[in-house]
Amino acid sequence: MSILVGQQTKVLVQGITGRDGSFHTRQMLDYGTQVVAGVTPGKGGQEVEGVPVFDSVSEAVRQTQANCSVIYVPARFAVSAIEEAADASVELIVCITEGVPVLDMVPVYHSLRAREILLIGPNCPGVISPGKCKVGIMPGEIHLPGSVGVISRSGTLTYEIVHSLTTLGVGQSTCIGIGGDSIVGSGFMDLLAKFEADPDTDVVILVGEIGGDEEERTAEYVARHVSKPVVAFIVGHAAPPGKTMGHAGAIISGSSGTAASKTAAFEQVGVTVSRTLEDLAHAVKDRLGVQA
Repeated sequence: MSILVGQQTKVLVQGITGRDGSFHTRQMLDYGTQVVAGVTPGKGGQEVEGVPVFDSVSEAVRQTQANCSVIYVPARFAVSAIEEAADASVELIVCITEGVPVLDMVPVYHSLRAREILLIGPNCPGVISPGKCKVGIMPGEIHLPGSVGVISRSGTLTYEIVHSLTTLGVGQSTCIGIGGDSIVGSGFMDLLAKFEADPDTDVVILVGEIGGDEEERTAEYVARHVSKPVVAFIVGHAAPPGKTMGHAGAIISGSSGTAASKTAAFEQVGVTVSRTLEDLAHAVKDRLGVQA
């Protein structure tokens, strides 16, 4: 089993005629994902990689019953693309776009929450359920079907961790890059609840980083609501205070949001926090009881 995406997922690509949209459409199709439609205003009637292109999301949904959208449009159009998908009642929206203005995200964040529409991103690599479906830009070949759920604020570290797991023969149920912006559609707690309910996920990995208090609040949530083993990795132990480190949300202010405070919060509730990627992979393997 998996969460968010699977063999039943029907994907539409917003921005399919652009460079990134067309390239990753081919990658998703090659992985076996059901990409049923693309959307680029003014280019309806065309095809990209054999996928029909429509002028609007509502038309694409009517014609193909798409239930998931992945967005590859420039930052200035991203919020409008998210809103268009939501207005068409798309159940899951994955926004890959980087550089979406924070103030633009505030109203759409609350709007989607009120309508119970799930948004992953922006500024994220997407979602993959190994062997079933991938939505976004994650390299499919490094993943292995299994029972480890992954939720990460860092895209490239997700790949490193997944590769380490796969090398050890440890497969994944679903891997989700939630994005590194200050405001993202779904956080650790939203997705932990889904992994907790998934009978085929046995261990969950959380990849956090400096900035904000998401990890501290998640530690409290784990203590109260999560029965499955959780293993964490926190990025940014050497980051200087007050300096943004790569992601818009990765900034320390005083003693708040530091790697040390996040590590301490997790360890206080029994979450194993690994200091290296190799240690993380072996900690997960030990939790699963996988034989060497």
